[in-house]
Amino acid sequence: MLQPIGDRVIVKVKEEEEKTVGGIVLASNAKEKPTEGEVVAIGQGNFADNGDKIPMTVKKGDVVLYDKYSGTDVKYEGEKYLVLHEKDILAIVE
Repeated sequence: MLQPIGDRVIVKVKEEEEKTVGGIVLASNAKEKPTEGEVVAIGQGNFADNGDKIPMTVKKGDVVLYDKYSGTDVKYEGEKYLVLHEKDILAIVE
């Protein structure tokens, strides 16, 4: 598995539905970019100016909402992931 560094987080992107409520199949370019996924790995966190370690807010297994245009898309062992900074995560879904 990939291991992020610093304050980076690896998220398994939740795929959007390919059909609308009315049953119409959407073309891939008509679908919106997903903004929800599950955290599969976290980095060790950053350090403050005084040298103290800043703990990560999210943990493995959290379902999160993230900024639509943030992060870097990565394909690893046939799966799609998104690598982003923790600051790009907007909320944890409970």
